[in-house]
Amino acid sequence: MPVTENALPPYEVGRLAGAVLDSVGSVVVGKRDSLELVLAGILAGGHVLLEDLPGLGKTLTARCFAQSLGLDFRRLQFTPDLLPADVTGSFLYDQRKGDFSFRAGPVFTNMLLADEINRTPPKTQAALLEAMQEKQVSVEGVTYRLDPPFHVLATANPIEYEGTYPLPEAQLDRFLLRVSFGYPNAEEEWEVLQRRMSRRQEESFLQPVVDARMLQAMQAALEVITVEDSIGRYIVSLTAATREHASVLVGSSPRGSLALLLLARARAAMAGRDFVVPEDVKDVAVPALAHRITLRPEMWLRRVDPAFVVQEVLTNVPAPASGALPTYARHD
Repeated sequence: MPVTENALPPYEVGRLAGAVLDSVGSVVVGKRDSLELVLAGILAGGHVLLEDLPGLGKTLTARCFAQSLGLDFRRLQFTPDLLPADVTGSFLYDQRKGDFSFRAGPVFTNMLLADEINRTPPKTQAALLEAMQEKQVSVEGVTYRLDPPFHVLATANPIEYEGTYPLPEAQLDRFLLRVSFGYPNAEEEWEVLQRRMSRRQEESFLQPVVDARMLQAMQAALEVITVEDSIGRYIVSLTAATREHASVLVGSSPRGSLALLLLARARAAMAGRDFVVPEDVKDVAVPALAHRITLRPEMWLRRVDPAFVVQEVLTNVPAPASGALPTYARHD
């Protein structure tokens, strides 16, 4: 998004981001670190893949973020018999007009929850590719633009589960980051039960903290976050190191470097800073890069996890320590 005059200062982005997280955290118990990553992905203008076991709050998280951000929200349950037209929409014959008219699908929204995206065949999964990358949908040769902001929060169950289809690498690459929640500890799980009893109903409703226009202003603020040259080169080195790791068959594409840059800027803005530090990059490296790595077949037998590879890369690639101005800023 280009920088606009109504872009917020970073400290204001940090304040609003904290308020959104507090709002979501009033329903989603614990998991503050994971929630921060999801919000960073939204602020960076990207799409988020929530991959975890069933029943760990993935769908609830997506709904709470949509409510707190004041976004139009639609949920699409992906099933084995779902067709591409069920996602994008289709032309239907209108008998009164004697012509075909376009009926928009659920993708025409601000935030789409693609629930259990890996339970539908690849043909239907691919229906989201154009929308996620180009922010548009093509049906019968006609292209329809999606109104900004547009974000996909997709949930996925582990691929070992029966009835799941692995997401193609091209589709995984479209997700800015992948986040997992994990099981809550005993105290957090007890708090879930307490909150359910106190509200006396199944559903929870959150008042908007911001609206769609304010979210866009927050996103525009990221464009003024300074990224010093050494940190930019550090990002490139991390991504390149994933391609040279002994356990990796295919490393991260340059889209991984871009994801690190965007997410690091988002983390800086959420902290109220107008500059990126190496810790911002380290915090997002695993969720931004692990799903872009294909391991050698023998590594799966040894139960090597792509996240472990990224952690090794973080350990081996030296982080910068520099206060110099970025070269792109010297020409301003």
